[in-house]
Amino acid sequence: MPYQTFDLKPVDRITADAIGEPGKRVFYLQARQGNRLVTVICEKEHVAALALAVDHVLLSMADNDADAVVEPDPVIHRGMDLEYPLEPAFRAGRVNLGFDQASEDLVVIAYEGIDEEDDVPPSVARFWATPAQMRAFSIHGQQVVAAGRPICAMCGEPMDPAGHFCPRKNGDRT
Repeated sequence: MPYQTFDLKPVDRITADAIGEPGKRVFYLQARQGNRLVTVICEKEHVAALALAVDHVLLSMADNDADAVVEPDPVIHRGMDLEYPLEPAFRAGRVNLGFDQASEDLVVIAYEGIDEEDDVPPSVARFWATPAQMRAFSIHGQQVVAAGRPICAMCGEPMDPAGHFCPRKNGDRT
C-alpha cells in the first residue's frame, strides 16, 4: 500500500474499541473530522498504553491535582462505539501521544508497521483532540482493555474460557 498521511485537526470524535471474542479480538483506533473517518488497526497494548499516557498528561496539565483533571462531557463519553463500515487505512506498528502547547490539544500519532527492509516511509495518522475528548478516550480505552480475558492470579497469563494451564500451579515456574 502506498504511503498515506491522515491529519485530523481537530477531531470531532476519537475512540478505540475491539471486535471479537476475548483472546481473538481485533483492536481499532478511530477518529472522525466532519465526514472524514480514519480507522487504524492497533494492538491491545497500544490502547492500554495510550489510555495510561493520556491520564498522565492530563494529570500533569492539572498540576498533579486529580480533582482538577478535566472530565469528559457525558455526550462525548456515550458515543464511543466504532463507526461502520470498518475500513482500516493500515495496521499500526507504533502509537505515540503528544501535546500541542499552542492549542492545548493532545495528538495521537499512529505509524504504520512496515518491514524495515522496505524502502518506503510508513503511513501515519495524526488525530488532535481536546483534553475532554481524550479523557473520554482514556476511560473507554481502559474499559475495552479490561473486557478481555481474566488474568490468572498465580502466573499472570490470560485465562481462556475453555480452561487454563497454569505453569505455577503445576510447579514449573517460580
